[in-house]
Amino acid sequence: MHFLAQKFAYVKCFLYLCSAFNNCKIMKNEPLQKVTELPESQQLYTDVCHIIDETRTRVAVYVNAEVCHTNWLIGKRIIEDVLYNKRAEYGKQVVKNLSLRLSERYGKGWSEKTLRHCLRAAETFSESDIVSAVQRQFSWTHLKSIMYIPDELARKFYMEMCCYEHWDTRTLDKKIDSQLYERTAISRRPEEAIRQALEETEEKQTLVPDLVFRSSYFLDALGLPDMFSEKDLESAIISQMQEFLNEMGTDFAFLARQKRITIDATDYYIDLLFYHRGLRRLVAIDLKLGKFKPEHEGQMRLYLRYLNQNERREGEESPIGLILCSEGNTEHIEYLMLDEDSPVKVAQYYTQLPDRKVLAEKLQRAIAIAREHYTEQQQQDKETE
Repeated sequence: MHFLAQKFAYVKCFLYLCSAFNNCKIMKNEPLQKVTELPESQQLYTDVCHIIDETRTRVAVYVNAEVCHTNWLIGKRIIEDVLYNKRAEYGKQVVKNLSLRLSERYGKGWSEKTLRHCLRAAETFSESDIVSAVQRQFSWTHLKSIMYIPDELARKFYMEMCCYEHWDTRTLDKKIDSQLYERTAISRRPEEAIRQALEETEEKQTLVPDLVFRSSYFLDALGLPDMFSEKDLESAIISQMQEFLNEMGTDFAFLARQKRITIDATDYYIDLLFYHRGLRRLVAIDLKLGKFKPEHEGQMRLYLRYLNQNERREGEESPIGLILCSEGNTEHIEYLMLDEDSPVKVAQYYTQLPDRKVLAEKLQRAIAIAREHYTEQQQQDKETE
């Protein structure tokens, strides 16, 4: 355990520095002395503050990296010990005993629960994964949330989106709890396609539409009553725009409400118009009460052709349309989501949070149907070759 003692000594030293920098602040109870302004004193003050702030940031980054790596090493060492003895019951006992001894030597912070987090980290991530994660500013709290996700691709999805959209740990937990990955169109794709899209996001810091658009959206934060109209929904979105954008994604920028377009002397109105910075596309949103109807898609395609011809700017990709319906006729929506090249996306919105178990079953069923479709499609393609 020599390496652990050495690492703890480093961390303790840096925490002491953090404390020293914090103590540079004037305490609330201390009387304020009159400041005598001297020539160029403001520049001196600014420069010293800059030095202190930069050092505190470096200390925080270093301490986080050491905490994550140390915890992973502890988990790896426990696993090695348990595997050597080849006894599951021994594993339970060794964690308990180790927790007691570490707590006696180092104080609080080494409970059985903490050691089990360390174990999980070593079981889930490789050492290179941990190094990469801390380089990308993931904290130990971020990693704790991600490492308990059983599906490897889902873990990868949350890590990439967390990095891209700069989620804090509270936001990450909320996204995981709302089953964001299962609701996102990319989860319907074959595993290889998902892996490729996530690797491109990591390497190029770019998004594909399937990482942005979902099969369902939770709009419970808008506070709508049980009975409402399309206009009520639109007004609620406008008045609670921040909540709406939190659900949609950070790259959405609001442009217009009831955007008027004129075709053959006939006026049409797009409910909401956004721009997505990552996709570099205009996004037209149409709000519907009830189930999706095929004519909704035709109307949206008309809007998109107009936007592409008259509103699209140089360097932008072609516009995308999102039709949000209050009721989910699953087959219609799933079939439309299978066409990854379609500019029209369809989703159901919930004004009240659905039962988590029911939603999970529905999403898993939809994912299974979609992947089965892709398998059949690949088989047909091989037969026609």
